[in-house]
Amino acid sequence: MGSTCARIAIDAMGGDHAPNEIVAGALRASEELGVKVLLVGDPQQIKAVMPPKTSLERVEIVPAEEAIAMDEEPLNAVRRKRKASINVAMDLVKNQQADAVFSAGHSGAAMAAALLRLGRLPGIDRPAIGTVFPTIMAGKPVLILDVGANVDCRPKFLEQFAVMGSIYSQYVLGTDTPKVGLLNIGEEDTKGNEQVLRAHQLLRENSLINFVGNAEGRDVLSGQFDVIVCDGFMGNVLLKFAESLGGVILQILREELPQGLHGQIGTALLKPNLKRIKQRMDHAEHGGALLLGVAGVCFIGHGSSQAPSIFSAIRMAKEAVDNQVLQRLQSQYEILQRDHG
Repeated sequence: MGSTCARIAIDAMGGDHAPNEIVAGALRASEELGVKVLLVGDPQQIKAVMPPKTSLERVEIVPAEEAIAMDEEPLNAVRRKRKASINVAMDLVKNQQADAVFSAGHSGAAMAAALLRLGRLPGIDRPAIGTVFPTIMAGKPVLILDVGANVDCRPKFLEQFAVMGSIYSQYVLGTDTPKVGLLNIGEEDTKGNEQVLRAHQLLRENSLINFVGNAEGRDVLSGQFDVIVCDGFMGNVLLKFAESLGGVILQILREELPQGLHGQIGTALLKPNLKRIKQRMDHAEHGGALLLGVAGVCFIGHGSSQAPSIFSAIRMAKEAVDNQVLQRLQSQYEILQRDHG
């Protein structure tokens, strides 16, 4: 699959800035990444925001009659609106007309559609949303999962997250022997509630991962870990905090830079550094979160995603397809089931 042009189905109607920003990011991806993008949604609205001389060599518009709004109850909406853009996009993957799907729309609806349309991978009890965080070590991101799919997790779910996260870290993020940590309130093996203590034991006994111990909150961005697992409640709190942190730091830097002529000169000198800081901290650089554990490559973006984020998410989807992450997950779980059988 890696030698052919990856086909990415895009929910063009999902997100706060749909379809304008979604289409803009997708068209850029088709040009720069060489992927084929299938824009799913209202053809009239999609065509209205496409530049007049857009090359359609690697672009296809797939009609969808409905869209799911952010304020709708996800499961009911997915079941009721069978021809909603997110459902049509998932069906393209299910029917092997696309290799991956991306949506910046209702994340709950995207997850429900993935479960109903694609199903879970054999051996996976619950899918997890994994997102990439920057760390203080340049070029060494950390993958956190779950960040919102499962508010409550059994220990074996966390074990499954660790295996899935390790495979993704190794084959997409390029990490040799990813170091796996368990988010906890202390580094000692005896710390944590009953769920975490049991998960710690399962992770330590699992031969498919390189488990190095507990990760405290201060360790998340340290670069000491490549994969950190937690339940969706803690992961979502962590995600929202980290997203706000970048903006706060950049705002403080702007406010603390000297004013007047000297400040303008200083700012000009620091501009390249500030740009690099923004790139390292900006979630747009990563674009989306991968829904691991479903029988298809599925990325979920922020509702506020704009064109750069869309482009980045499609790039990540392409890398997941090219590196056959889905097939690797399936083969690893065959091993896991056999060993635990």
